[in-house]
Parts: sequence; structure tokens; C-alpha cells
Amino acid sequence: MHRFLLHNGEIRESSERLACFGQVGLLSGWGVFSTIRIYDGVVFAWERHWSRMGSDARRLRVPFPLERDAAEEELGRLIEANQAWNATMRIAIVRNNGGIWGGPPTRDCDVIALTAPVYPWRENLLGGDGLKLGLIPHGRHAANEFAGAKILSWAQNLAVYERAHEQGYDEVVLLNERGEVAECTSGNIFAVYGDRVLTPPLSSGCLPGVTRAILLEEIRTPEFQIQEKVLVPSDLESADEVLISSTTRELLPAASIEGLRIGRGRGAGERLLEAFGAYVRRYVAAKRSSSLSAPISAFN
Repeated sequence: MHRFLLHNGEIRESSERLACFGQVGLLSGWGVFSTIRIYDGVVFAWERHWSRMGSDARRLRVPFPLERDAAEEELGRLIEANQAWNATMRIAIVRNNGGIWGGPPTRDCDVIALTAPVYPWRENLLGGDGLKLGLIPHGRHAANEFAGAKILSWAQNLAVYERAHEQGYDEVVLLNERGEVAECTSGNIFAVYGDRVLTPPLSSGCLPGVTRAILLEEIRTPEFQIQEKVLVPSDLESADEVLISSTTRELLPAASIEGLRIGRGRGAGERLLEAFGAYVRRYVAAKRSSSLSAPISAFN
């Protein structure tokens, strides 16, 4: 991570001791977060990230003190402090009080934001020219009332992801209790069939990823129809291409899936990535020309 972080609206050194052992959100993972890309100093798709965090916070009973535009300005100060013009950002809202282990914090929650360099996913693929994916049954419980919420209690995903790497995989495909494809530990999945591009619906237990939503709702190309559809592993095997989307990966192809023989096409993924890149450029240009994205003052 970079030198500075944002802690309740203040730019602080990341080495400072700002946490308290009595923060229930740290002890129990009670909080929500989002990972965001910064392109040319612009917090990409901030409106979508903010909306999803607010929705998840209401579901998880996490205080949500953010006012969208004011928070975006604060994030802009962090970007400038770290000179993180093209980087990755993590913003977390940590609930402080509740339960018998509550401690001294007087705030209902802490709002924390960090930045870090963009991870070189494409350069570090174990599958060479695409992702090498494992397959895990019962990796998601779609019927759980909190399915699809992006919460701080992320240890299960991290443990599965770490084990996958030990087994020689880049990521894993997680199936739900019905044997349907849900998602990966930190990405959504798409299957290409000619001019149709299909992704599991939220009812399959997947996270409503921001990149997924943009592909479904914003990318308009005469070449492809992007839709939701329940998928099972055999559907991935019959697809021309399998793709993974996420904020930090954008869109990556799968080279293999454990136990399946999948198509190794690349044309659709490349064209969709181009369309997504064009959307990013339009978004950044619009933001930079708006009053919110006027040049920010030098950090003092």
C-alpha cells in the first residue's frame, strides 16, 4: 500500500496506530468495503460503488455516514497525497460498537481508505495466456440472506484463494448449493456462446460486481448480447470462451477449469475489453470536465 491513508476524513500516515482493539468491526469483520480503480486521478464508477456499499451497510446494520460527493472529494485528497493517479483503492466502513467486546471508540464507525499500485494480473497468470481455474462445490450459499454482500469478513475467500494458489490455480469457480455457477472468490464469471455473453444472476449467490453491472447495463455493441442466465459447469464446458471480470482484473480469459474441457477462444473477450476501455475513457473524460473533478489543490 501507499504511504498515506484516509481515516475519518483526515490524511494520515499509514504507519500510525489508529485502530482500537475494542472495535467490533475489526474483531468480527463487521463492516463493508469496496475495491475501486483510479484512472487518471478519477475514482472510477464511484456512484455504483457508493450505492452498493450503502445497500450492503443497511443489510448488515453498519452505520453509513457517507455523503457521496463529499466522500468523493475526500478520496480525491488521498489520491493526490499518494500521487496515486492510476492505482487501486480500498474503502472500508468499520462498525465500532456492538456486542460485549465493544471498546473505547465513540464514533459509530470508522471510514478508512487506502491506495496501492495496480496488481499486474495478466503478467502473473499461472495459466499462461489465461486464468487457470479450480472448481469448488458448495462455495456459495445462494439462499443466505447476506449472499452477495461485500463485507469485511473476507477470510473464507482469502483462505480459498490461497489454497488455490498452492494447488497451482489462479482462481476458483465457486458453485452454490444447487450446483450452479456463482462466481469466483473475487470476480464474476461470463460464458460466451457466439454473439451471446451470459453471466449468472444474483440469485445464484454472486456479488453484484461493478464491472459486471457495467458490462450488463452500459456496454452496447451490435456484436454481443450480454444477459443473465443460470449456468452450471457443463455450460462452461460448452462455451466458446469463459471470462472473469473484476474491478482490478477488468476482464480476463480463462485458459482452463478443473475437470472441464473449455473453449479457448479469445475474440469476444478482447472486443468486450475494448468496449469496456472505451466506457472507462468516456467516464473519466466526463468526470474531469465536471465541477467535482476540477483540479484539486496541492496536499499540504
